[in-house]
Amino acid sequence: MPKVIYYVASSLDGFIATADNNLDWLLQFGFEPFQAHYDRFIAGVGAVIMGGETYRWLRAEEPDAWAYSQPCWVLTSREETPPPQGDIRFAAGNVEQVLDEARDAAGERNVWVVGGGNVAAQFADAGLLDELWVTYMPVALGSGRRLLPVDRPTRPMQLVATTQFNGGAAELRFSVR
Repeated sequence: MPKVIYYVASSLDGFIATADNNLDWLLQFGFEPFQAHYDRFIAGVGAVIMGGETYRWLRAEEPDAWAYSQPCWVLTSREETPPPQGDIRFAAGNVEQVLDEARDAAGERNVWVVGGGNVAAQFADAGLLDELWVTYMPVALGSGRRLLPVDRPTRPMQLVATTQFNGGAAELRFSVR
């Protein structure tokens, strides 16, 4: 059965970006150690969901390109400009409704909640996350954008897999019970 997965990188102290959305702390590690793992993950993804801040960051980094071939829902209340290519759908409001649409589009493949943390927290608060795949990078930030800023405790989770990468990063994969 397809799953709703929050797949993300985090600092050891639980931040996914600095307060000003800077990712230099993450990008310093490069992508090579993670490429094959990411390729396997993304091959199983049929739809993508992200927040407006993540979308705007991606667009600023590569204004003429789009990273995903899958249909993508962007949760935002702002008027946004889509990239020249890609299947982008802007939505405001109810995460349950957006997830229903994304699941339909994904078919038998998974739905990836890209983030940021606030979007993932909305899915967690609504009980809609099936798994969390968190790659902890060997660095602490001290402050910034939290990994999962939920409004209430999540359902219990069970560690189901670990992956160690060259360079000291480790992915913990949790199933939400």
